[in-house]
Amino acid sequence: MIDTDNYEISTTDWNGITLEIRWQPEWISYDDGTGFAHLEVESIPYGTPIPVSETGYKSHFVHSEAVNRLGGPLNYVEAWLAQAARSPKWQQADMARRQLALF
Repeated sequence: MIDTDNYEISTTDWNGITLEIRWQPEWISYDDGTGFAHLEVESIPYGTPIPVSETGYKSHFVHSEAVNRLGGPLNYVEAWLAQAARSPKWQQADMARRQLALF
């Protein structure tokens, strides 16, 4: 059964970008005891790019255990962003975003 209610919502600052993190550890459960959690990351203001999404929004289905092993949704998202921020594509986009436009 899918549970779209009861999300834990938190905000954090990541490298000067405000993020809202929504976490539902038991988004879907199957009769055999398995299931998936749902994690959403959204930049504020909406649309500010982040390493895992050019649009500033990412929906991610994951096993709760993977998130819990890293200490919860905030730690999981920070680790995920840190890894993704190492990509040359993100580094170029971030540098361009931080540059002051002269014209």
